[in-house]
Amino acid sequence: ELFIKLDDDALVDIDYVIGLIKKYQGYHKPVYISDHERTQPRNFPDSLNGVMYGNGKFYMFNRKLVQCLDTDIKYRGSPNEDSVFGGMVSNGCGENNVEYVQEDDRWIWHKEYTNKNKHIDLSFIKNH
Repeated sequence: ELFIKLDDDALVDIDYVIGLIKKYQGYHKPVYISDHERTQPRNFPDSLNGVMYGNGKFYMFNRKLVQCLDTDIKYRGSPNEDSVFGGMVSNGCGENNVEYVQEDDRWIWHKEYTNKNKHIDLSFIKNH
């Protein structure tokens, strides 16, 4: 019922994910959890102009969101997959019909993890 997209250079706390599952399982409307922002008009002059999209390090969404996605979206240029997914949500589901939930970055680590005297470079390959 719920799906997660996580970058290969990111970690997420499992208890945080379980809490989100418990809260949003069976939710009455489409749910899109991420670090949301809007595309800028100068970068996307077409169907992706001004759409809300999630930062790619982590997003979580429910089946209701998948069912209303516009999978035939048309756009120009080479936008990243996060803004295209946001356009699919906006064009297919309608922003007013979606529950946009801000992720809690205290439980998501991107590119590096530091805790209890440990420091891990999650982008192990330096050209990543």
